[in-house]
Amino acid sequence: MITTLTGPNSFLLGYDLTAQVNRFVAEHGDLALERIDGETIELSRLREAITSLPFLANKKLVVLRAPSSNKQFIEQAEILLQEVSDTTDVIIVEPKLDKRSAYYKFLKKNTTFTEYAELDVNGLAAWLVRAAKDKGGTLRSNDARYLIDRVGLNQQMLSNELEKLLLRDNVITRETIDLLTDPTPQSTIFQLLEAAFAGQAERALKLYQEQRALKVEASQIIAMLAWQLHILAVIKAAGNRSAADIAAAAKLSPYVVQKSTAIAKQLSMAELKQLINDLLDIDLKSKRSNLDVDEALQNYFLQVALTKH
Repeated sequence: MITTLTGPNSFLLGYDLTAQVNRFVAEHGDLALERIDGETIELSRLREAITSLPFLANKKLVVLRAPSSNKQFIEQAEILLQEVSDTTDVIIVEPKLDKRSAYYKFLKKNTTFTEYAELDVNGLAAWLVRAAKDKGGTLRSNDARYLIDRVGLNQQMLSNELEKLLLRDNVITRETIDLLTDPTPQSTIFQLLEAAFAGQAERALKLYQEQRALKVEASQIIAMLAWQLHILAVIKAAGNRSAADIAAAAKLSPYVVQKSTAIAKQLSMAELKQLINDLLDIDLKSKRSNLDVDEALQNYFLQVALTKH
């Protein structure tokens, strides 16, 4: 049997690859497993690996990682893979494939083909709920979304945080998430902007001071703010286009666009331009003079909050 694993979601791809390899090794033993790096191996050695009989086992598994990096393999893939012995299973791991290529089309048609796409926030939340259940725990969907808001969209990081939360209690709540996880600076900056635009001056300043206490430099906060304002500008310029269309055109996460839309609706383009200019002024003065950047940024957030109050 020949299996192809591909796609940008390296976490899920790696998870399934490990599971398949572990199942095979449990049944046939370590000696029945061979791993091959397609970038470095010669074609003759690769052919030998997939066509030779198993050693001290009834069956063997060959894991080929990125064989498409070998031009000779690409040219002869169809012939080579037809030579695979009945006693050999092959897993082809191709993180990136050109969907227009004959090689991609051949693999999709002639192998057990699985493509791992990056999950959006809905997919990540559903995955977190399932993963918690599989590990004997409980996580509600709204709390899964809260964890994503706090930690970010990186699936490996979410998996690590889930493991940590389950070690404390099988029932994961918002309280345990707050207690055991640290919000990413970018997610906190978004919360800070949300608070300012909601007129919550005290909360905005508290979030800013927390970031500084965590040793997040003022220059980093300016950079993250600039990125958030860029996203808001993209949304404003897009008019009535959907979040999905905006995300695709601007190469942004649909989730990020969706979250930022609520803030964008509160602003006119003139107000947004003023915010960008004011932040740019702080940035330039911080590099050219002895400006107290902390004071300037706190005044910046305070002014936004008072304007929107």
